[in-house]
Amino acid sequence: MNYDVIVIGGGPSGLMASIAAAEHGAKTMLLEKGHKLGNKLAISGGGRCNVTNRLPQDEVIKHIPGNGRFLYSAFSVFNNYDIIEFFEGMGVALKEEDHGRMFPVSNSAKTVVNALLNKLAELNVEIKLDTPVEAIHYGDQTHTVILKSGAKINTTSVVIAVGGKAVPHTGSTGDGYAWAKKAGHTITELYPTEVALTSNEDFIKQKTLQGLSLRDVSLSVLNERNKTIITHQMDMIFTHFGVSGPAVLRCSQFVVKELMKGRKNVTLLLDTLPDKNEAKLYEELQITIEENPKKALKNILKGIIPERFLTFLLAKNNIDDEQKSANVSKETLRSIVHDMKNFTFIVNGSLPLEKAFVTGGGVSIKEIVPNTMQSKIMDRLYFCGEILDIHGYTGGYNITSALVTGRLAGMNAAYEASYTTGI
Repeated sequence: MNYDVIVIGGGPSGLMASIAAAEHGAKTMLLEKGHKLGNKLAISGGGRCNVTNRLPQDEVIKHIPGNGRFLYSAFSVFNNYDIIEFFEGMGVALKEEDHGRMFPVSNSAKTVVNALLNKLAELNVEIKLDTPVEAIHYGDQTHTVILKSGAKINTTSVVIAVGGKAVPHTGSTGDGYAWAKKAGHTITELYPTEVALTSNEDFIKQKTLQGLSLRDVSLSVLNERNKTIITHQMDMIFTHFGVSGPAVLRCSQFVVKELMKGRKNVTLLLDTLPDKNEAKLYEELQITIEENPKKALKNILKGIIPERFLTFLLAKNNIDDEQKSANVSKETLRSIVHDMKNFTFIVNGSLPLEKAFVTGGGVSIKEIVPNTMQSKIMDRLYFCGEILDIHGYTGGYNITSALVTGRLAGMNAAYEASYTTGI
């Protein structure tokens, strides 16, 4: 049987590519190796499905630090506002939350997945689940998709939408890289992004701060000259192996890239009070101490930062819980305040790619036509989603990239098929 478009992979980009291809008149088949479609959508946003982000286009692209600029052409065809319109047009009411994140009003990813499945049914997209692909043979007029079962399916255009290697339980196990290479594509080095970081610091090994969450702190990654590479102000958490939480996830790719350059360690700088001036805080505390000389320093400092972190910083500065504030030298107080604002610690790695939220690296974007997602090397071959060397922060940015590139890949795969077969 011959198809105009075969889409491989039933994640966000594959679902969107299948819908776009069918909407543009192509006889479309969607192949998924797992038992169900939309696995990654189902777990995104904590199971509530963060479908996109409502920030202005430039801001969205800024939040896709891994080659986001490549998406400018794609956004001129289909962007984050079009995604909102697309879902609302299918009856999925959306609401905006902090930082522009868009969720279904139902608070359930099922609403989003079901709307997409209904759309596929309405467009008569043929869906094959539990159907792993073994290989793709590329031809002049048709490409042949060879299934693990040995069956062969001919198609005019192929869209590869199988994801990267992060979150493998959703089916992203890196299958597509070999198919891309066979077509002549370069796969840039793969690495984990949006990933927790590991540390060998004594306070980590001794689990002194394990489980401690810090709210709205500023975390910076420093280069070898101790200059700031990136700073993110969000929450973070100390774990039994290192650090995690939103601020850490956002900083992680910059740490990983530094380690990929051959560095053994990277310094992180933590400011627990980003909205306070260090000199001013020191002066305020100095006044409070003069007014309450008999009060324990710990009680004077209580409430400024979380108690467990305060206890840790006091111990670091050789102050015990009972020490009267009058007996603490100005140098020691200055050192404690400095630690509140500039606590540095070393990280030496990250959890593996399989434990990351997002894959860095992938099919080189230099080999992809930016406004169609077509391969520059192989006719009628398209890529979309996380298999491409594009990655963003969490917060609806990766799904935006997946849906936008999926839309373009499906639409153009259908156009190309119609030129070739005259559908």
